[in-house]
Amino acid sequence: MTTPTAREARRLADVLVTEGLAACVHIQGLGRSVYRWKGRIERAAEHSLLAKTTRAGLPALVRRVQSLHSYSVPEIVALPIQGGNPAYLAWLAESVA
Repeated sequence: MTTPTAREARRLADVLVTEGLAACVHIQGLGRSVYRWKGRIERAAEHSLLAKTTRAGLPALVRRVQSLHSYSVPEIVALPIQGGNPAYLAWLAESVA
């Protein structure tokens, strides 16, 4: 996910973790995005968020982000977890409602 402000990034992270939709949300510093929107090339400063959830928890997370986000089409993409620290993966699964 990306947001235009740090405040929105913190709000999304707090809501997703508080509501059990994500075990953790990592907020990265300000970066630059270049993208096409409505036929034009746009450039924007944005904050990136990496939300950790389960496959089963993804639909609810997507709905919640869409309901809160300031963008009409927020960036929400899912990447498969191929492996990792078993203890961390167990914690992640236990942390998502």
